Amino acid sequence: MTRRHVVALFVVVWLAYLAVGVWLAADVRFYFGDSLSRVQSAQSVLFSRDPHLSAIGFIFTPLTAIVQLPLTALTPIFPAMTTSALSAAVMSSGFMAGSVVQLSGIGRDRGLAPWLWISITVGYAINPMIVLYAANGMSEAPYLFFLVWAGRRLIRWVDTDDVHDLVTAGMALGFAYLTRYDGALAALGAGIVVAVVSYRRADRTDRVTRAGLDMLIVALPSAIAFLGWAITSWLITGDALAQMSSQYGNTAIIEQSGGTGVTGPFQALRFSVIELLILAPLFPLLLAAVAIARIRRRRFYPLLTPMVLVGGVLAFQIYSYAQGSTFGFLRFYITVVPLASGVALLAVPARSPSPSRRPGRHADTPLIVVRRGRGHFVMAVAAVIAVAVAVPTTAYGMSSTKYAPQEFPIYSAIGPDRLPVDEKRLDGQRTVRSFSTERSMAQYLDGLNLPDGSVLCDTVYGFAVIAQSTRPKQFVIPSDTDFTEIVNDPAAHGVRYMLSVPNEGRGVSDALNVRFPTLYENGGEVGVLVMEAPNVGADLPDWRIYRVTTSADLVASDEDEPVR
Repeated sequence: MTRRHVVALFVVVWLAYLAVGVWLAADVRFYFGDSLSRVQSAQSVLFSRDPHLSAIGFIFTPLTAIVQLPLTALTPIFPAMTTSALSAAVMSSGFMAGSVVQLSGIGRDRGLAPWLWISITVGYAINPMIVLYAANGMSEAPYLFFLVWAGRRLIRWVDTDDVHDLVTAGMALGFAYLTRYDGALAALGAGIVVAVVSYRRADRTDRVTRAGLDMLIVALPSAIAFLGWAITSWLITGDALAQMSSQYGNTAIIEQSGGTGVTGPFQALRFSVIELLILAPLFPLLLAAVAIARIRRRRFYPLLTPMVLVGGVLAFQIYSYAQGSTFGFLRFYITVVPLASGVALLAVPARSPSPSRRPGRHADTPLIVVRRGRGHFVMAVAAVIAVAVAVPTTAYGMSSTKYAPQEFPIYSAIGPDRLPVDEKRLDGQRTVRSFSTERSMAQYLDGLNLPDGSVLCDTVYGFAVIAQSTRPKQFVIPSDTDFTEIVNDPAAHGVRYMLSVPNEGRGVSDALNVRFPTLYENGGEVGVLVMEAPNVGADLPDWRIYRVTTSADLVASDEDEPVR
């Protein structure tokens, strides 16, 4: 397969994913909160009333928002880049298409029969979870890309001992950490595998040195990413691990949301196993068969590499959910999809040596099998079936409100006329309408033609209003360097309106509720209610818009009738 064919594969898959993304964002207007929040972060860097790079925030990892910056810069020409979150769809579709190319590269590197690697690649590419997260602008797409890229290069390194593969894998893992924090577990797993492989095949005189150096090469980029991001966060916010300890961080979100619902470790383990089986039902059988075959051929290390790389991430997710420190979302187990596909590509022996720029001294070229026996054919067919079966089981599992609470609403958008009118359908349609109330509020505020800095709000929930506004400079938000000063005395700084949510749940962390605890109920003695917006979306708060007033204005407004 030539480079031109690889580029064509990427373009075709990218455009297909992007078409789904545009449909979801611009037509259905179905957004995931984390995706819309990153769009708002990128918007704040360029178009807020106080634009600066640190406005990107330190709760989420920065890479996805940074990638969106060039796209966000086009907002004056194409407002939908932010108002419809198209920048997020372009970002995620491109990265997921890249993961398809990298996965196919594992088969191409090993010279597998085209029908085999194409079938497995197609099975991965059309998996409903892969398609959805390619289109919805979330961080799963770039995360999978970097993991698959790292896994491919480490599989090659096991055969070639080429330092170029090791360096590339390390860089990919560093980027993976800057995409999702659990990328640190992948880097740790990769470091352990590299150290073991290097130690066992190096000369006795330099085993420890060689193992240490190789481990350092693959783990150093992730370590630099971790330290660099933590130090930057500490210098700017005073908190090195804001994602954990901040009032906006993961721990606070879980507490404010009433916990994860875990009643015990066995229940959590059962739940996690079901999630994994939804995404890859035949993976345990495939893994056992491939492991036995590779042990017999004494070629176990190529299989160990993706298992430790991704398996560590999955194990940590299962443990975290059992401990109640994360939610049981189906997307947190999505890494099992490329893992199962990668193992499927290792089910049969290679038919050509792995490509290498400069093979190392301890290269271990596998035995090349040109003629396939019946056993090899059976294994190849079983691998394809294992990947193919995951497509319908995943589609069915995504319709579950219990096991796929974030994904099931898509069925309401795909086929509302074919679904029965029941509570599940109504809940799904309400979730699809999430952030439509915030969009209406943004349009209302835009229509007032307010000057810069006229609307005060926090981004706990306000990100959806700000991102869908065509006038982001009218908002005063926490990333503004003068936010604390303004929230302490809104009237003195020209603020005209304050956006308020109930002081409960995640709303307790809203800076306006911290400063004015009764703001939502009665205006906190600083505002008069001008609009109330009951939220039509699922799991989102009702809104009240208060006009900032002086004491004299409050007395005069007693006879006014609030607009509802």
